[in-house]
Amino acid sequence: MSDQIAKGLEFEKKAEKKLNGWAFFGSKYEDAGDLYEKAANCYKLAKSWDQAGSVYVKLAECHLKMDSKHEAANAYADAAHSYKKTNTKECIAHLEQAMNLFMEIGRLSMSARYCKEIAELYEQEQNLEQAIAYYDKAADLFQGEEVTTSANQCKQKIAQFSAQLEQYQKAIEIYEEIARQSLNNNLLKYGVRGHLLNAGICQLCKGDVVAITNALERYQELDPTFSGTREYKLLADLAAAMDEEDVAKFTDAVKEFDSMTKLDEWKTTLLLRVKLLLKAKEEEDDDDLT
Repeated sequence: MSDQIAKGLEFEKKAEKKLNGWAFFGSKYEDAGDLYEKAANCYKLAKSWDQAGSVYVKLAECHLKMDSKHEAANAYADAAHSYKKTNTKECIAHLEQAMNLFMEIGRLSMSARYCKEIAELYEQEQNLEQAIAYYDKAADLFQGEEVTTSANQCKQKIAQFSAQLEQYQKAIEIYEEIARQSLNNNLLKYGVRGHLLNAGICQLCKGDVVAITNALERYQELDPTFSGTREYKLLADLAAAMDEEDVAKFTDAVKEFDSMTKLDEWKTTLLLRVKLLLKAKEEEDDDDLT
């Protein structure tokens, strides 16, 4: 592989020489760009990702000198994908450059794609605030291009992370909005009860029994079939357990649902928060009695 690195360095040296030389009509940028591309391919073959990323940035700069924004955006994306293997910070910085250039030239679906990729990287880093910001931006771009499925995927991520950050109302509004949209789409209809269950769990986290009861009534009006689902039964049982401040009843309802439909980690985490709230209330009441 070291011979590929040597080849890459040679191409890179030739490219620098071209740029420092004199040429007609900006062709030196084109020639240097071709050489940088060859250098980047050599570095990729050698799995020298930082060197490949660095050269793709130089290639992007050549394209910008020739006012070829589309090619420059692609080169920045290639730089980002090289850095993705070694340096998340550099990867995000170059994805951002690609995203902005695609936005400038009106390629909004490409811009949305890279914006979503940035959000996913922040998600991997557990930086939920930044992930929310970029998923939000991506959702707007996808929505503008009428790519509703991708927009909704981004919105669900925002709702998921908002709930994790205890921003329950924000999460509720997103899940309810997606449920409403999905009702009018035959392909998405089947997912409505899942969105309403998520919204309901977020309602439970707020600890307001009246709000939960009102929400369940609204969900029945929204989708008359919802009251016949196991998701509705779970929410109704949990609301009743909260109203009665009965931890055992709450636990049994969760166990019963989980035995037939495995609860994912997100739901389990939120339901545990509700259970702890309920336990604290129960203990408070016991203290009052003694």
